[in-house]
Amino acid sequence: MLCGWREVLCRNEERMGSRTVTAKQLEVQRIFDALYRAIAQHRLPPGTRLIEAQIVETLQANRNHVQAALQRLALQKVVTIEANRGAMVAQPTAKEARDIFSARRAIERAIVESITPAIMREQRQRVAAHMNNERKATDDTDRRAIVRELSEFHLMLGAICGNSVLSDILGNLMVRSSLIVALYQRNDVPSCASDEHQQIITALENGDHEKAVVVMIEHLEELEGQLVLNSAAPAEFNLKQALSE
Repeated sequence: MLCGWREVLCRNEERMGSRTVTAKQLEVQRIFDALYRAIAQHRLPPGTRLIEAQIVETLQANRNHVQAALQRLALQKVVTIEANRGAMVAQPTAKEARDIFSARRAIERAIVESITPAIMREQRQRVAAHMNNERKATDDTDRRAIVRELSEFHLMLGAICGNSVLSDILGNLMVRSSLIVALYQRNDVPSCASDEHQQIITALENGDHEKAVVVMIEHLEELEGQLVLNSAAPAEFNLKQALSE
């Protein structure tokens, strides 16, 4: 079963599949997905210059298609495009960081409130598989894997809540949150806490929405509290390697 970032991307493809699409649209979607995933998974940090020639070479793509994909990412505020400087991965300001976490609290509250015990029973295997992957990741030392799995938890809840609009909004907020974490989070803390995730799951299984909401809000407030909201220089990167993973 598909989940997380892959499911967000596949939902876009399914919508395209519901109407007649051109070969160009499919190719632009492929490029968009590759860049979106690399940014979401911290392989392209904030401030990274997205050099069109390197994207064309790495993804074996047409320059016009690359430009179209970058424009789509810019509309979602994941990429910024400036005259004479080209495209780069967005660098959210401290105010944007606070605004995004405020939006996440509202959206994730609504998502949690939408998940019934019946949904949890229907999705039992999926939830159990994710929590198992999460525990394995947190037991290891691969920070990228930890960040990925802990972020997937939030996307999973969005996917199973039954409201595709909430899920889509959360998908964009999570990518922008990834940029914020890469730019502002202290290096000595993980991006999420797995035990808090388990508390939310248990509360939802028991139909205790009040507790699930309280834990989720406290969890998001803790994540925001881990941010050092000041200026930060972009990390070193390798664009070709990031898009090849």
